Amino acid sequence: MTLIKSISGIRGTIGGKPSDNLTPFDIVIFVSAFASWLKSNSEIDHPKVAVGRDARISGQMVHSIVNQTLVGYGVEIFDLGLSTTPTVEMAVVKLNANAGIMITASHNSKEWNALKFLDSNGEILNAKSVSEIINIADNRDFSYSTIDYLGKITIVEDMVESHVNSILELSLINRDLIKKSKFKVVLDAVNSTGGIAIPILLDRLGVETVCLYCDPNGNFPHNPEPLEEHLSELSISVVKQSADFGIAVDPDVDRLAFVDEKGDYFGEEYTLVACSDYVLSQKKGNSVSNLSSTKALYDITKVHGGEYFSSAVGELNVIEKMKEKNAVIGGEGNGGVIYPDLHYGRDALVGIALFLSFLAHKKLKVSSLRASYPNYFMSKTKVNLPARTDINKIIDKIENKYKGENLIKIDGLKIEFENSWVHIRKSNTEPIIRIYTEAVSQKAAKKLASKFLSVIKTLI
Repeated sequence: MTLIKSISGIRGTIGGKPSDNLTPFDIVIFVSAFASWLKSNSEIDHPKVAVGRDARISGQMVHSIVNQTLVGYGVEIFDLGLSTTPTVEMAVVKLNANAGIMITASHNSKEWNALKFLDSNGEILNAKSVSEIINIADNRDFSYSTIDYLGKITIVEDMVESHVNSILELSLINRDLIKKSKFKVVLDAVNSTGGIAIPILLDRLGVETVCLYCDPNGNFPHNPEPLEEHLSELSISVVKQSADFGIAVDPDVDRLAFVDEKGDYFGEEYTLVACSDYVLSQKKGNSVSNLSSTKALYDITKVHGGEYFSSAVGELNVIEKMKEKNAVIGGEGNGGVIYPDLHYGRDALVGIALFLSFLAHKKLKVSSLRASYPNYFMSKTKVNLPARTDINKIIDKIENKYKGENLIKIDGLKIEFENSWVHIRKSNTEPIIRIYTEAVSQKAAKKLASKFLSVIKTLI
């Protein structure tokens, strides 16, 4: 059982003992700390907060505690109910709220849930602010509202529609061409809120949709991370339905992966590559992804005359680098597409719309589009960390061993070899070390990952 406090928010397993897990007690503590921080920084007696959740089983319980804790702190709540992370991010701005909370553990399995804090721009709260909130929580420095100054809850039911409308108004989304293409897709929404939002988008675009696991009941039918090994039923269904491609998202709909018309995995890394290829072909500019993402984005950006930049892993880090370099597209190789013409946040919905526009424009099958890109292969593995493991000491020893190679140390350690690379870092969301490798063949990528997996295990 685990409780993790990081830039990604407050994430933990449901049940168990306070401070060791995400219990009702811990939810009250951290939401109170967030409300206290918000009041002190906004200097408003009744700040406004947009709150939404994914469909996981514990969501309703956590949501109720979040809302009532905020009421007790004199906060006015815009309650979006079942929603997506990008929808809540956009709602903060559309509703003129002072902040947001999305209740989701993203790709984690059903026993997890989390509080994702957003600023007044609907963007992930920065590390300094999260640190201040954690400090307030640790010191229990709270002052709740008296009876005459309690907050209130306003139910907002149209934010998903508003999100979809904003996507359809984007200049690069070619609604007419998509409708004329008469696409048919299969959607695996892992029984979460993608099953609500994505069919609305696809219907508005004239796309025939076969729903697979679109009931938002929180009973994940498989591991909810949209990786190839979890999408066998989607692949089978795409072929059986003679669909043009398959769509897979995680529970809060900020990660996106595709399966081609043959049932083959398009590759979560290539979601961003394809969307970037389209955007950069229509408007000149730069791109950004994190250090653990494929080199293919660098290659595609160069083809279109732009510059590619890398950031530390994490949505906030990518966003900050995108703003710094004025990037027109960016994201993470985990299927997270960030399109700033809409908003600064990973958004599977806008990724789907961009991908459909590109397919309609190119008149290509998905398998042919994938074959047109540089062919790199990745291996992603992880090592579970024993309690009190000193990850920095492990990385220092590996760095010393490979000091003759090109080393990048802005986030863990990335080692660039002649035809491959390895990135080793501690996860922000789980008690693990992640090992990502990329090479010119799957065999080489797996061999490199296995090598460093063995090295790390000897150092733990």
